[in-house]
This record gives sequence, structure tokens and C-alpha cells, in this order.
Amino acid sequence: MVRPVVGIAAMALACMLAGAALAKGGHGGGHGGGHGGGHHGGGHHGGGHFRGHGHAHGGGHHRGMRFTSGARRGGPNFGQIRNAAIRPAHFRNALNAGAFRNGRLISNPAARAQLAAAAALAGWSGASSGWWQHAGGGYGWVGPLFWPFAYNDLYDYTIWGDGLGFWGYGYPDIYAGIFGPYGYDRLSAYLPQQPQGRRRARSAPLDQLCGSDHRAIAGLPIDQIASAVQPTDAQGAALDALGNASVDAAALIRTSCPTQAAATAPGRLAAMQQRIEAMQKAVDLVQPALDQFYGSLNDEQKARFNALAEDQRRANNAGGSSVQTCSVPAAFDWPGATIEERLRPSDTQRAALQVLQDTSAKVSASLKAACEPNEVMTPPARMATIRKRLDAMLDGIKSVRAALDDFYATLNDEQKAQFEAIGPRRTS
Repeated sequence: MVRPVVGIAAMALACMLAGAALAKGGHGGGHGGGHGGGHHGGGHHGGGHFRGHGHAHGGGHHRGMRFTSGARRGGPNFGQIRNAAIRPAHFRNALNAGAFRNGRLISNPAARAQLAAAAALAGWSGASSGWWQHAGGGYGWVGPLFWPFAYNDLYDYTIWGDGLGFWGYGYPDIYAGIFGPYGYDRLSAYLPQQPQGRRRARSAPLDQLCGSDHRAIAGLPIDQIASAVQPTDAQGAALDALGNASVDAAALIRTSCPTQAAATAPGRLAAMQQRIEAMQKAVDLVQPALDQFYGSLNDEQKARFNALAEDQRRANNAGGSSVQTCSVPAAFDWPGATIEERLRPSDTQRAALQVLQDTSAKVSASLKAACEPNEVMTPPARMATIRKRLDAMLDGIKSVRAALDDFYATLNDEQKAQFEAIGPRRTS
């Protein structure tokens, strides 16, 4: 049995890790300058959209800062930065927020998975993994937060064709929402405490986990796109619009940060639904701008844009990256015997439980069937695939949530407590 770490402060610090990409300028260094230097007018993003970086993106300005491609000015090659080896020391010292300042770690999906793991397992000293872990090493649930690094995963797949983070999500996360791995005590550790011991519903650690520090913002790697396609002034205006949309989309996703830790299965599925809906809206912001920009390119420019993902795939294959899948491991088999033993359901409850189990099985099968992580496509096509996948995820969550609500309503307080204890007992 793994034992919890003692001390709210240590837990809260660890929980900041998964959202630090958005909070600490994660893409400034990792994307060779992110939005033309990685800063937005001295670090404040309010109204900090792209302005005047036309002129083939070589001499424009972004809130007073020169927007010049790192590759064109002889700066570091982004692919080398993004695929650089990840040293174990980075994770041993991960509680130091300075690890995120250059964006190197969070620009690498495999590194993000390890950072999410550090945050997800912060409450268990000595634990190397948990039953709700993704095949790629990350976690869909980090305390009360579903889908850490959500925006990073969206644009990693769209631009770089790297779906390690995005396609790791599916039915197992819905299952982990039903049978939450965190008991109330461990969930509460993600919230700070008042000196008198009273917990606040809205907390700095949760905000930081979702990246709500407004000193920097995550967005599409506009600088690298510009360097690859060498846009004309007219195309540069379309790229500006894409950059603005990406900034707005990242901010929108942050609004889905949980303001409190849901301690029940219905509450967790509600949080999942809110997160997916925010991601859908974010895609709806970026997709038209991406389509317009891509459509303005000639065939040679499109080929160079597409080559960003092709280069990334070659780098991943050379590095032996694992191929993401949508399979459901045996760890997510339905715990029918455990439920029967602990809840002793009545015939009415058993019938509602059967509906929940059947609904979950159908959702699992449909999400697995709709999985297409390894298709080679253009950036607009990959974004359309993201929207389709999010639609399928949302439909599945809604279906399971309706069946869960019906079943949960039949339980008395003792049965609810027993049901909520199933996941944490597996974790222990």
C-alpha cells in the first residue's frame, strides 16, 4: 500500500505542475519563440493579440516586440528542442517552477505526460503508477482536473501530427470519472486551507493547475508556421487571425478549470462534460481561421506546412516513441462483483446499475471504433478530426452521465459512500 504524503503545501506544489505550461510561458522557449518571442506586451495577455506582423513575418511587431522567426534569424531549431532528451533530473526537481520557464519540457508530449504523472500521484509517496494512467504515461485525471494540458494536446496533434497526448483520452477517463481514484482527503489536498483549517472553494493551486496566471498564454506556434510557409502580406493577415484565435481559444479552455473538487461520480462527469464543451468551443474558434489561412497557401506552401508534421513523425520514430492507441486495458473492466458486495443493491437498484453498465460498454465500444490516431492528414483535416473526436467523447459522457444519475438517485447515503470508495480502494 502506498502512503499519502504528509503536508498540504507539498501536495499543492506538486499539483501546480500539470498546468504550469499555460501559467509559466511554456511555449515561448519550446516553440522557438512561440508568438514571436514568447511574450505578449511584457507578459500581459489582455488584448494582447497579434498586430502588424505582416511583411512576410520578418519585420512586424507584436505589442512593440519584433516578430521574427527563430529559424530565419539563425536561432535554435525547434524540432531539436522539442525532441531533445528529457533528463530524469527535470522530474526530480519538478516542484521547482523554474523548470517550465523555457518551455522545453512542456513542448514535449512525453515530458508533459511525466509532469502530469508527478502531479497526479503527488498524494502517494513511492507510487510509480496508478490504475487510471494512460498508455502514454500521462493521466486524464489529475486531482479534480480532467485533461491537463488540454490546449497543448490539441495543437500538438493539429500542427505537429503528434497525437500521443490527444488520442490517449477515451473511455478509460469516463470510467475513472465514475470510479474516481481520489478519496475526499486526497482531493482536498489540491485546495489550500485557511489558517483556521477552512477550505476555500476557489483556490490558487487549482487556478495554477489550469494555467490561469495571465503573465503568459499558450497558443499555436505561429512563428514556426511563418518560417515554414514564408507568407505574403495577405497570407500574413490570415496568419495573424489564426494567432488571435489561438490566444482566445487557450483562454476559453482555462475557463473550464474546476472551482472546487467534485467528490461524487455525478460531479466528476459534470466536470468532464464542461471541460470537453470548452475544448469544442476552442476548436470552433481556431478551425475557421486555420482553414482560411491554409486555403490561402499555394501548393508548395501547403507542402511545407504539412512537412512540419512529417518531420515530427520521423523524429518520433527515430526516438522510438510509442504509438498511441485507443484500446481499453483490463484495469477498466466493470467492477460488478465489488459493487454487489459493497452496495447490496435492491432489485430496482440492480436494474438501474445494469443500464449504467450496458451504457458504459456501448460508449467504450463506440469510442474505440471511432479511434483514428495514426492517420496522416493536413493540419485542417487533423483539427476536423479533433472536433469529431470531441463530439464523440461528449456524446459518450452525456450518455453515461444520464445512466449514472438515474442509478445514483436510487442509492441511500451509505450506498453512495460505498460506491465512492471503490476507486480510492483500488488506488491504495
